[in-house]
Amino acid sequence: MASLWSSREQGVFHPQKERLLETVRVWKTEKRKKMSILCLVVSTFSPMQLFLVRVKVDRGEQYKEAYRWPLAELKLVDGKTLDEASLDFDLHLDKVYKWTTSSIDEKKTFIRCLWKLSHRYLAGSIAFENVPHCAAEGRQRPPKARKNPAEAESQEELNMYQEMTPKEAADVLKLMEEYEPLVNNSVAFAEQLSSDLHVLDEANLRAIISSEKQVTQLMSNIDEALAEVARVEETLQIYDELLGSVKQQMDHIHRENSLLHRIVSNKTRLMDEIQFLTTHLSLSREHCDALSQADLSSPSRVKACIAAAEALSLCMNTQIHPGYRKLQSVAEQLIMFETLKQNFESSFISHITNIFELQGNAEVPALAQPIDKPSAPSHALHHEELVPYTPLMAWLRNANPVLFCDLPKVYAQNLSRLYDREIKACFEQAKTFLLGRRKGSLQESLEKPMVMGSRQQSRWSLPGSREGQEHTSDKGNIVMILEQVLRELQPLCTTEQQFIEKFFQLSHDAADLETSATKGEKSTASPEDPPCTKSRSQLEELTTPLLSEIFSCLEPELRGFLDICNKIHPFGCLQVLVTLNDFIFETWDSSSALPSSFLNTILGNMLLLAKNSFNKCIGTLCKEIEETRMPSKLKGGILPSVSRFEEFVNFSEEVFRTAQRRGELDKAHLRLASSVFSSINSLSSANLKVNTDMVMMENFHHIHCFLCQKMIHSLKDKKIEAEQRYSEHMKKYIITYLGQPLEKLNNFFEGVKARVAQGVKEEEVSFQLAYSKQELRKVIDKYPGKEVKRALETLYRKIHKDLSPEENLLPVVWHAMERELIHQYQEFEELIQRCYTGSGIAMDFTVQDLLSYFSSITLSSM
Repeated sequence: MASLWSSREQGVFHPQKERLLETVRVWKTEKRKKMSILCLVVSTFSPMQLFLVRVKVDRGEQYKEAYRWPLAELKLVDGKTLDEASLDFDLHLDKVYKWTTSSIDEKKTFIRCLWKLSHRYLAGSIAFENVPHCAAEGRQRPPKARKNPAEAESQEELNMYQEMTPKEAADVLKLMEEYEPLVNNSVAFAEQLSSDLHVLDEANLRAIISSEKQVTQLMSNIDEALAEVARVEETLQIYDELLGSVKQQMDHIHRENSLLHRIVSNKTRLMDEIQFLTTHLSLSREHCDALSQADLSSPSRVKACIAAAEALSLCMNTQIHPGYRKLQSVAEQLIMFETLKQNFESSFISHITNIFELQGNAEVPALAQPIDKPSAPSHALHHEELVPYTPLMAWLRNANPVLFCDLPKVYAQNLSRLYDREIKACFEQAKTFLLGRRKGSLQESLEKPMVMGSRQQSRWSLPGSREGQEHTSDKGNIVMILEQVLRELQPLCTTEQQFIEKFFQLSHDAADLETSATKGEKSTASPEDPPCTKSRSQLEELTTPLLSEIFSCLEPELRGFLDICNKIHPFGCLQVLVTLNDFIFETWDSSSALPSSFLNTILGNMLLLAKNSFNKCIGTLCKEIEETRMPSKLKGGILPSVSRFEEFVNFSEEVFRTAQRRGELDKAHLRLASSVFSSINSLSSANLKVNTDMVMMENFHHIHCFLCQKMIHSLKDKKIEAEQRYSEHMKKYIITYLGQPLEKLNNFFEGVKARVAQGVKEEEVSFQLAYSKQELRKVIDKYPGKEVKRALETLYRKIHKDLSPEENLLPVVWHAMERELIHQYQEFEELIQRCYTGSGIAMDFTVQDLLSYFSSITLSSM
């Protein structure tokens, strides 16, 4: 109950500086659905006032004041019946309110509090009906004067038999101990007790008779005291009546002072409100004239219009009470403000639209003298012409967002015509300068045949050739002109983007969007999406449509120019890719560049296009390499596909020498290397007049040496593979020609090894008819030392004829054949020792003889 009392007092009455005296829970009679609480409160400030307040309870268990009456308006309290068991009572105020309480105690307590407040503060002005006097005064009801005689007699009998106190019980025990001899004789003991009782009664009567005078004196004193108390009460009643009239007069004086204080306070507030309205809703005559005339022909008059528009915004944005708008003067002033605003909006929009149209129809300045590089005109003068109107654009954005939203579109439509002419002129200059050093027209330059084959090698001409020198000059020309074009476009686009963001207040729009999104979705914010990133993306969403319309021709023109660059040089797509990559990285690293530049978006699209063109070029090159048919009269040497791969790697490494990224190039190198390897492998199925292993050995050796020289990390695995394939085909080539000097001897021992492999014991091989000792001697006799040397000389001449002099593989192959022949000789000697033990058979030459034969042949050929 204490917490409920405190919550009611703190939540409802404490803010009004009132103190709660008593409460009772009630509801209207016969309507128990809506419960209310009647509260008696008193103000804590002077003059003190009493109120009867009805408080209702809403669904959220919150207390809210429903109605209040001054307690002085209460005329009658009707308890309905003298029976205290009734829960109903009536209160007569402006009308009769019938209430029903929840308990008898709450009703009695509430009525008692009303009675006390009425007699103490209201001079008993409240009448009480059907309310017991004892209940109003808080005393218990007196017992009935008469009782039923039977009930009185039974009560006296109950009073005769009272329980003994501990002291009486102790005295009885002591008496029985004293007269213990007599206790055994009950008759004698009873007589003794009776005689003692008579003695005591006699003593008591004598004492009462002797104190009768004192009792009489005491009663007389009490009567005198009661008479004195009655006189004092009469005096106090007189004083109370006198003070009651004085109190009423003082309360009246306090009320009058309170009314005077309220009048003064209301007058002060009224003057403050009038002062506020006259100060904040007043626009000077100079500002009114500036807005009415709307003269924007000079900078000074533009400043005057800016000041007037800002003053008008302050007046119109002043927060006033809705009731003030019904005042005639205030309504007229607001109508005047709205009229000035609409007229000035119309004049300003017409003026700024005319400026947009004039700028959009401006002519592209003609070139006074020949230029050595493409250039784009600056728009600084156009921007300087519009910058003074920036405050008025901000004012219009706040005053009328609907009209303001159309101005960026009008600006973009008009300026796009000017930018179209300027950008096309810039790209025409770039194309002229790019193709100016080449003979023939642009169409002839682009229609040059670029067919890969043996008759038309212009596309794959090496840098040392005449056409290669021309391509080399084109390469430098393409890179230089493309870089110059991009450097001209960057300030053009960046400056325009910065201008429209500032002039059209787009950064403020992005901030407003971010604020509304933050209020609407507070729970969706995450640390991975910082506020700055979100505002930049929202700003980009606002600027991209405008810039796309302003620079509508930029992307098609740039795409066409890149196509020309790709067609001028066989590997022009490679130069375009590197130039775009480096320029984009340079722009991102620059502190002056915008983080979400519109040009960066276009360049990103062009970079994707360049990557696609580069991938198509590499795919076409790989397909041509793989599908190249080798002529049947091929005499060996380095294949055209290997030479083309070498040319591409040299050219690409030179182009990517200063590039910041080379991921696309590494992938292209791997694709081309795989295609070249596939082209070399296809020789195994070709019908060539020369030894296939020899041709493959030379080409893999050439690729290995080339990759070792270039040291390209992405081709490290291909370099190892080329070395392995080179060694593999050289071994096959040696094995193919190795059997020629000792062909019959090699065939004989191959048969011996076959018999041993079939399970014939080594000591039993000589008993085989085809591999007997006699057959072995016949074969050995066919290969004397001179015959072996003559066969080696013939083999040397054959190898020298087959191998190309460019690779200089003859010493390597001849030395490898020497090692392999010596190894074969040692293998023959071992088989003779194991299979023909004790036969005394030996070949006509030794290892030293073989070494001397190889040495003499090598020296004679030098």
